[in-house]
Amino acid sequence: MGEDRAAAPGAPRITTISGETRRPRRMAGARQAQQWLLTLLPAFPVLLLVLRLWQLSQQDMSTMLLLVQYVSPLGLLSALLIALVWAFPVVVLTFGVLGRLLRLSAPDRFDPERSLLASGTARTPGWVISAAVALGALTWQLRFLPSLLMLALWLLALRTRYLHPDQPTRVLLVSVALPLAAAVLAYSVLGPAIWAAYQDRELATAALLAVPPAVTVLLTGPIPGWIAPALTHGLAFTVAAVLPVVMGAVFLRVPLLPTAAIEVVPKEPVRATPAAPAPTTATGDGAPTPGNGAGPPPAAAGPEVVLGALIAVTDTSTIVLDRAATVRFLPNGWVESQVLCPQVTAVPYSLVSVRGWPVEETALNWMMPRRPVADPDVRCEGRLPSAR
Repeated sequence: MGEDRAAAPGAPRITTISGETRRPRRMAGARQAQQWLLTLLPAFPVLLLVLRLWQLSQQDMSTMLLLVQYVSPLGLLSALLIALVWAFPVVVLTFGVLGRLLRLSAPDRFDPERSLLASGTARTPGWVISAAVALGALTWQLRFLPSLLMLALWLLALRTRYLHPDQPTRVLLVSVALPLAAAVLAYSVLGPAIWAAYQDRELATAALLAVPPAVTVLLTGPIPGWIAPALTHGLAFTVAAVLPVVMGAVFLRVPLLPTAAIEVVPKEPVRATPAAPAPTTATGDGAPTPGNGAGPPPAAAGPEVVLGALIAVTDTSTIVLDRAATVRFLPNGWVESQVLCPQVTAVPYSLVSVRGWPVEETALNWMMPRRPVADPDVRCEGRLPSAR
């Protein structure tokens, strides 16, 4: 019965007669936290998708239900993946550095059974770290690549110190010589861009390019053990709290529906039999006014271009969410033509580039072939074609 009771904080481990070391049951907090995390983690993408549809419908429940009915789940997941693929390296590398720093600085407090940070560090294989670095190199903007290099060198140095403490030469090369060589190489490549960003008063860009190579050598070894648990866990909780907010803010700006310009030419309805004249009522001055009887609809204003998000095309109508967040059901007989409009590209914040590579471009976008520039369709500007 003594083994079933909760042990006091700092209680020693229980050693059985066979020599097997066992931990008290209360020290399985990391397993419980991990189970809750694995349970709630799939709900986060669903919450982001629902919030995006709620924001797209301008907080109108009927419009949101219509979008849920017609928007493809595969399209939603594709947009979510493309927009937030950069978050995977952030999570893996940041928590990897914090966990390895805790293990090296305070090994007596590195307990995978009690700490979720320690549990994730102990169970993350090396190939996941390598994949995260490669993915970050492809999907992070150029101005964040020095930070990626800093995190990768921190991980390599902390891992080397932990696995090879009896090889001082190897530790010195990985912890000091390699960061210094990487800093010299980075400044030789990024130096003109750092100076250009400083001259253009882009201090944030200059700091992102200049600071990481210089501070890489500062965290390649352990920190004081008395502050390591509080510092690493505090930073881990901060990242875990801030990152979902940033991911949500980024995803709420991602387009989910294709933008289309539809040229509409209203036509008078065709009736099989002549319509009966509408009854009239007399007003006080004797002038007749139309009554509420059935009659032909009023004449349309004329051709127009409806610009908005294309929701679906049914057998009878084309459903569009226009720029005013109003759902319009356009009869298919009225649709004269339609064209798919390219997404509006964001205006660059920074004009700084590194050897022709803009600092706001990712390596993946930089390597992909550029779309040929073509004259924009006037319908994508909301104007009717000049000639038919």
